Amino acid sequence: MLEIRFHGRGGQGAVTSVELVALAAISGGRYAQAFPSFGPERRGAPVLAFLRLSDEPIKIRADIRQPDVVIVLDPSLLRIVKVTAGLKEGGTLIVNTKKSLAEIKQNLDNKYRVAVVDASAIASKVLGVPITNTTMVGALIRATGIISLESLAEPLKHRFGLLAERNAQAMRQAFEQTQIAERQNA
Repeated sequence: MLEIRFHGRGGQGAVTSVELVALAAISGGRYAQAFPSFGPERRGAPVLAFLRLSDEPIKIRADIRQPDVVIVLDPSLLRIVKVTAGLKEGGTLIVNTKKSLAEIKQNLDNKYRVAVVDASAIASKVLGVPITNTTMVGALIRATGIISLESLAEPLKHRFGLLAERNAQAMRQAFEQTQIAERQNA
């Protein structure tokens, strides 16, 4: 089972991201759970969204405390939230940032694979708004290979209608531009 935690802010689409990936996985014959974790927060407040993917039925119904992958939709969260809390050693951290891999890695122990992409710039250019949900799904797919880009065609059409192609384009660009640094053997 692969467990993923998304860190974002209200209105950035973290919940939409986990739902899209879950739908794509389910349509491919896998099992998936997608669920948010937030209280009375408002737009802009930090939020979490969780995703489980498995080839077997998923019986766990709890929050994800030790994810295999952590995705950060908003780079400002790196300063206010310990996004790597519970991330398994050897797990993957995927960050939306203008910073280089070296800059992001210098603030981390050498416990994780790290992937970076400037999803905000891609989303602003392609979608006209800096909402990075589908863009970061492209980075997730590049860093993990958990599903294919093509498997998201129907979920994107269902969710975004006429805007599906632009979201798919943003996702593809992020897939192509994501840089990954493997964990160094200790």
